[in-house]
Amino acid sequence: MSNIKEPNTVLVSGHFNVIHPGHLRLLRFAKEYGKRLVVAVESDLLAGNAAHVPEQLRLEGVASNIFVDEAFLIDSPVVDTILELRPDVVVKGKEHESRHNPEAQVLASYGGKLLFSSGEMMFSSLDLIRREFTEVAKNTISLPDEYLARNGIEKHRLTQLCDSFKKLKVIVIGDLIIDEYITCQPLGMSQEDPTIVVTPIDSKRFIGGAGIVAAHATGLGAQVDFISVSGQDAQREFAIEKLAEFKVRSHLQEDSSRPTTLKQRYRSKGKSLLRVSHLHQGAISTELQNQTLKLIEPLLAEADLLVFSDFNYGFLPQNLVERITNMAKSYGVLLAADSQSSSQVGDISRFTGMDLITPTEREARIATRNQEDGLVVLAEKLRQQAQAKSVLLKMGEEGLLIHSWYETFESPDSGIMTDQLPAMNSHPKDVAGAGDSLLITGAMALACGASIWEAGVLGSLAAAIQVGRVGNTPLQIGELTQKI
Repeated sequence: MSNIKEPNTVLVSGHFNVIHPGHLRLLRFAKEYGKRLVVAVESDLLAGNAAHVPEQLRLEGVASNIFVDEAFLIDSPVVDTILELRPDVVVKGKEHESRHNPEAQVLASYGGKLLFSSGEMMFSSLDLIRREFTEVAKNTISLPDEYLARNGIEKHRLTQLCDSFKKLKVIVIGDLIIDEYITCQPLGMSQEDPTIVVTPIDSKRFIGGAGIVAAHATGLGAQVDFISVSGQDAQREFAIEKLAEFKVRSHLQEDSSRPTTLKQRYRSKGKSLLRVSHLHQGAISTELQNQTLKLIEPLLAEADLLVFSDFNYGFLPQNLVERITNMAKSYGVLLAADSQSSSQVGDISRFTGMDLITPTEREARIATRNQEDGLVVLAEKLRQQAQAKSVLLKMGEEGLLIHSWYETFESPDSGIMTDQLPAMNSHPKDVAGAGDSLLITGAMALACGASIWEAGVLGSLAAAIQVGRVGNTPLQIGELTQKI
């Protein structure tokens, strides 16, 4: 038996789903008490539901640590390993000190010692993996005081507008998307070709596309009807369940010939590695178009706002857009539209006569076939081409250009006004949901009587909150008012 004052072997055991800072402190502490640190990793059979990562990957993660001399899998309780290995010291986390430790009796039988790591940080592996989906770094968000002063906007006025959202009846129509975020553990570089090798360890699904636009609207307080098309698949059932949870009244027409759009994002260490889209981009049938019109007409009779959320996957062919637009105008409903072209080609200007459109600079240049003019000229050409009243031109990290036609009451004069908003979140996590948040919040503000300048700042604030977390989580009205 070894001398305990100068021990040779120290044993640590556990699940080790993800090697987090708490593990590193534990292993460093253990290494200081012996010349040889061995780690017993509980197998999938032994760990049961506590094993979120396959055993071989957990073993590889531990074995690669600089403090560890040897790592192996165990299928039986750790006391069996202690009896077989007879380590001089067994180290456990500080949180175990006040609990029953069966290792103590076994160690005492041959003179071994049980130590508890001081200063151990407690972490849950899944919490670490999923934290980025729920946390919002709100201290990185700031309202643009200069912009507010320049446009005579009082913060209490913004709060009043937010309070008015609960009076709205909103219709959202567009492409339903399911977003799946697959968190991966990097394994290294392939030896066959220069390819990064990862293994999935967790996944989380969200309502996306026009569906999240509708969910944002209910989170902000409105009564919302959502109209879209889906396949006959598991994604449809997920969407129905989540939309009901978000209190959205969904009207999902089934089309067995097309799958519900699924977009998968593979991520590692807070970065997106790859996107995979499962979709069908053909236009819906004439029969489905007619069914959509029958659905929407009775809803328009009571609606305050109609929002087109187009991702160019076929649910909004031009003929249907024009018929819905004419119908909405006959009922005096405010109209807003966004036609996203991140990985496909769309044309925002095909949504003519809108009160508000919210393209990116790239989308505006695609629609106008204009690669040369400055932003103000570009925005005006798009506004005229689309016959829109206002344009919120999204410029990513550079913020937002607000461009609007106005008419004075004192005289028959009218004109164009332009202003710019800086990006409000200095450290965004995931920019994918920014446009949806901006669209619905800005449009709802206009429907409540806001000026375009007030709508712009509320929409930008909503986008700043949304990009502060990963994945599409519906906005809540309290988030806006708290930041105001």
